[in-house]
Amino acid sequence: MIQIEGVAKRFGKHTVLDGVDLRIAPGEVVSILGASGSGKSTLIRCINGLEKLDGGTISVDGNRVDNPKQLQLARRCCGTVFQLFNLYPHMTALQNIALAPIEVLKVPRRQAEDEARELLASVGLAGRVDAYPAQLSGGQRQRVGICRALAMKPRYLLLDEVTSALDPEMTAEVLAILAKLAENGTTMLFVTHEIEFARQISDRIVFLDQGRLLADLPTAQFFAADGGLAQPRIAQFLSKMSKS
Repeated sequence: MIQIEGVAKRFGKHTVLDGVDLRIAPGEVVSILGASGSGKSTLIRCINGLEKLDGGTISVDGNRVDNPKQLQLARRCCGTVFQLFNLYPHMTALQNIALAPIEVLKVPRRQAEDEARELLASVGLAGRVDAYPAQLSGGQRQRVGICRALAMKPRYLLLDEVTSALDPEMTAEVLAILAKLAENGTTMLFVTHEIEFARQISDRIVFLDQGRLLADLPTAQFFAADGGLAQPRIAQFLSKMSKS
């Protein structure tokens, strides 16, 4: 379980996260919604230890991210996919995926590469094994990024606005992969502006507003008139997003 308790994060005098409490259980798909600047991406970065906490605690399967000795164990439980791919440009798709299992998990190279090929095939990229990032479309690069995260066999998949840099056709490609992962029981914490997609795949919806957790509700209840929509800030946000 990912346990987030009273988490605070500040950049200078600006409070980005303000007392956030959240739990993610294995098998859940939880989407985080909120306006730009509400703290969604910062929360993801705090979970994987890329940002230092200014208050509260985060633990992943009992390993606290603010404890240097436990951070690496916590990170091994989490695979992160970023919005801008972050692939190594000098490595092929296969090499990008196999690198961490070889270097971190000490998986034999042949095994790591065989598993990388299987992952690429599972996302429709069997024919792009030897392609470099510059030779791939944005949607293909993001699918490689997802495979790279899955290659570490994480218990939790953290997805930070993974479609924000893609055009509508490429977005549809990536969302189809994520929907398949959700159907197969992959635990996901999904930061997104794709409201309808969040409605379709999520068990719960979390809404952040100015760094505070305004709602944490089952999906149907979040979108219900007597649930999340009863809160003016959430109703305003969803109305604006539906018109954009």
